[in-house]
Amino acid sequence: MLKVLGKASSINVRKVLWACAELQIPFEREDWGDGFRSTQTPEFLALNPNGLVPVIRDGDFVLWESNTIIRYLAMRYNGAWLYPADPLARVRVDQWMDWQATDLNRSWSYAFLGLVRESPAHQNAEEIDASLKSWTKHMRILNGQLEATRAFIAGSQFSLADVPIALSINRWLCTPFEHPHFPAVAEYFERLAARPAFALYCNNGQS
Repeated sequence: MLKVLGKASSINVRKVLWACAELQIPFEREDWGDGFRSTQTPEFLALNPNGLVPVIRDGDFVLWESNTIIRYLAMRYNGAWLYPADPLARVRVDQWMDWQATDLNRSWSYAFLGLVRESPAHQNAEEIDASLKSWTKHMRILNGQLEATRAFIAGSQFSLADVPIALSINRWLCTPFEHPHFPAVAEYFERLAARPAFALYCNNGQS
């Protein structure tokens, strides 16, 4: 059985759990990370030298990096409906997944760590303000894309790209500051509520 290593509250672990639910892949999860078994032990570092979660074990196969993991799961477990084989459709999914992992994540990192995690190293008010402005800029980009598709992030159908994007939107909504209203984003989040895995792994009280 597929094993997922990482704490259930981790945004990146939840990507993997959500993908497993969509693909109906049975899995066992093991707690690793803050408050659980350390990811800095030789045992864990042998699986992922970065010492980060999630990691999966699929038989003898070990893989890390959350977006890579969910791509693998879709390719391995009949997930063409989530991650299409057609090159033009696939790269559109990849584009938004990669944008989430780089541009969007980078924009919210400082503000989220300061306002939600209350990290002592992230309490500079000017840096928080700059992060929130950048985050808002990227959310405006998302809103524009969703206005164009009127459905999901990569087009008319739910895809693998919606998993990381929705988790980032959830993080936006859970961060305490005055949020600009983005109607297409709000409608999109409501649209996702029809999916059982959304309630389990995205809109579940975790940020």
